[in-house]
Amino acid sequence: MSATDTLIDPREGRSAAPAASPAGAAGSDRGGLDRRPGRAGTGAPVRGRRETVLEFRAVSKLYGSGEAGLQRATFSVRRQEMVFLVGPTGAGKSTIMRLLIKELEPSRGRIRVAGRNLDEIERSKVPYYRRNVGVVFQDFKLLPNRTVYDNIAYALQVTGTSRKRIRATLPDLLHMTGLSTKLHSFPHQLSGGEQQRVAVARAFASRPPLLLADEPTGNLDPETSIGIMQLLYRINRAGTTVIVASHDRELVDRMRRRVIELRRVRIVRDEAVGMYGGREENTEELGERLRHELS
Repeated sequence: MSATDTLIDPREGRSAAPAASPAGAAGSDRGGLDRRPGRAGTGAPVRGRRETVLEFRAVSKLYGSGEAGLQRATFSVRRQEMVFLVGPTGAGKSTIMRLLIKELEPSRGRIRVAGRNLDEIERSKVPYYRRNVGVVFQDFKLLPNRTVYDNIAYALQVTGTSRKRIRATLPDLLHMTGLSTKLHSFPHQLSGGEQQRVAVARAFASRPPLLLADEPTGNLDPETSIGIMQLLYRINRAGTTVIVASHDRELVDRMRRRVIELRRVRIVRDEAVGMYGGREENTEELGERLRHELS
């Protein structure tokens, strides 16, 4: 079974996501988390030909009022790509995200994930499908009465992961996200950037094949935003397909990754941007360049 197959293979009573391996999950680009790309210009590690992980074909969403949330959107995303959705409020970015987690259903068109139509997933199986799609929200959605450790552990508990496995996995995940010294803190004791790091860690806890981030830097200052982008970039280099919706066009352009631009609920630009200096940057180089260019 491929990594993308897990997105559409909800098992009885448990997640079909591959088991997370704590090895190599440290915060650097070494030791297995950040693997080198197999081909220049791809922006992600490659083993052979990368298959399409998701596909929109002439997808439209009309709400009950008749208002359009999306009009005839057509695009595809290959495994281990990092893609940014940009555009003003109401352009259709969040509609795409909500369609991907089956919070909304398309009015017309077809959405395929790992080669299967999303409308084929029975309602009773949707929760299992969602467990294999990591989601990062702008407003964090943390559990206020639980510590950092417990917020992240909860994402694994609901998939049936054993306590022993959680205890083995979380230290490396906390280290990767820079939260090792905050594991006993509650959300109200954290800064906005720290809360967003908890949200990212929770979304990535089960090592999902696909991670969606909806305006992850919307409420953060520039320096903190760079840190969050570095973290998402590191996750992408670990092998996860990452889709980010963002208003921050300047920061997105400087990420030098694929950009899909929406205006008035239509896609108006789909542009792949080459790598910096003809090779893949590591996470530290990315952060240094962003700080220099945005200063």
